Amino acid sequence: MEELVEKANILIEALPYIRNFSGKTIVIKCGGSAMKEDALKHSVMQDIVLMKYVGMYPVVVHGGGDKISEWMKRIGKEAEFVQGLRVTDQETVEIAEMVLAGTINKEIVSLINQHGGKAVGLCGKDANLIHAQKHFAHIVDERGNPAVVDLGFVGDIVEVNPEILIVLNQADYIPVIAPNGIGEDGCTYNINADTMAGEIAAALKAEKLIMLTDTRGILRDLNDPSTLISTIKSGEIERLISDGVITTGMLPKVEACVTALKGNVHKTHIIDGRLSHSILLEIFTPEGIGTQIVVEAEESKE
Repeated sequence: MEELVEKANILIEALPYIRNFSGKTIVIKCGGSAMKEDALKHSVMQDIVLMKYVGMYPVVVHGGGDKISEWMKRIGKEAEFVQGLRVTDQETVEIAEMVLAGTINKEIVSLINQHGGKAVGLCGKDANLIHAQKHFAHIVDERGNPAVVDLGFVGDIVEVNPEILIVLNQADYIPVIAPNGIGEDGCTYNINADTMAGEIAAALKAEKLIMLTDTRGILRDLNDPSTLISTIKSGEIERLISDGVITTGMLPKVEACVTALKGNVHKTHIIDGRLSHSILLEIFTPEGIGTQIVVEAEESKE
């Protein structure tokens, strides 16, 4: 009986959060272990379906760089990166679209449907969701001179047309989006999934952007999980970057959060996707489990 009472108490604790977020859009960027380990995949999809059933509008954006590299190796092609972005020739962009918009996207759709949701798979090309343009990497060469590198079919987002996402949400479907876009030249461009999640959250004026990662959040000391920073105000980010607290792979995630906040997203969260039901723990508990990045005036975890 005590176990049943405890379960009831958990539901009651979640009630104010369910009330606050019902009818609100939550953008979730899936990546890391949450997209690799079977048990975690099911945990994430269950969280997303539950969010839908309690009245939220979840929108899922996913990456899949490891899978792209795996398929490239199968055909004897080596991956090359500049500033963390994949150099993408015509053959590579075709592989990326096959893997991202095909294999990975449809797996996520299938898992959400398996757990009682109604998911629809999209990529940035569908309904002109993402307008893109060619990205050029600005680097410093071995002589210390500035240089520009052509990365091929790697894109920057010019515009997000969220109409299809709004229509799907209102019809009780869960959009699942692969990260690419279409250029004015008719070419397909690969887009960083973190960047795309931030831009989509901003375009939808979402309540929250949640980034699933393989770390507890942003740590003051990368080797000490106890140094988790629970809340970061947007004005503190530059200092944390200069101090070396926010580095490498965390940078695009933080930049995506800033993009979302500038687009009037209420709160952004970077959480540990290795923890079962991490999304629910972040949304439905007062403490949360990761790092929230908020605008200057915002501090509450709710």
